[in-house]
Amino acid sequence: AALDLFRPGLAALQRAEALFTAVRGHNIDYVSSAVRMEHAPPPALPEVCFIGRSNVGKSSLIRALFSLSPEVEVRVSKTPGHTKKMNFFKVGKYFTLVDMPGYGYRAPKDFVEMVEAYLQERHSLKRTFLLVDGVVGLQKTDHIAIEMLEEFGIPYVMVLTKIDRASQGLLLKNVLGIQEFVNEKTQGCFPQLFLVSSVQYSGVHLLRCFVAHVTGNLPAVEDS
Repeated sequence: AALDLFRPGLAALQRAEALFTAVRGHNIDYVSSAVRMEHAPPPALPEVCFIGRSNVGKSSLIRALFSLSPEVEVRVSKTPGHTKKMNFFKVGKYFTLVDMPGYGYRAPKDFVEMVEAYLQERHSLKRTFLLVDGVVGLQKTDHIAIEMLEEFGIPYVMVLTKIDRASQGLLLKNVLGIQEFVNEKTQGCFPQLFLVSSVQYSGVHLLRCFVAHVTGNLPAVEDS
């Protein structure tokens, strides 16, 4: 319980749900894709990005986040490494969400140049969400990504995916191991882990709220 640093109230959760629900006057749209920073849309809004290994379920999680607006097209493939570009989604006039290419297995050849340039040059980036497979825990490629984020001084948060596939004992083991790693080995990582299932939607509402929080879209409800 001491590690539950982000504990939004009902008003904040409702505000986040509204942000992720497309209505007249508030559109949620796929904007464009880019393989180079010069091709990225102008950084007019606060931005968050999602990175992780090629088969961690990144696009599935983004589709779950946008499930309140099913008309938003998030391509999810059965083949790991389907995302080869940076895909930008605009959430009304409030923030932009970026689906980054997966690293490790089936990563695009220019992944390092693409992602490093984005992380270092995108001044509108408010938080990076690093997805880790809740079944297998941190892998070597995850540690490389963490080292990159720490070196660049990029604030990030770890999200454990696929928790519906892990037994309670295995999930607890991985959570405690990762939590210990975060506490002892990182400086830029938010100390609370977010556990999610894109199949059962567990934890998705809390993650929506945290996205709204880090992009500055909950000030009124948080002050109250």
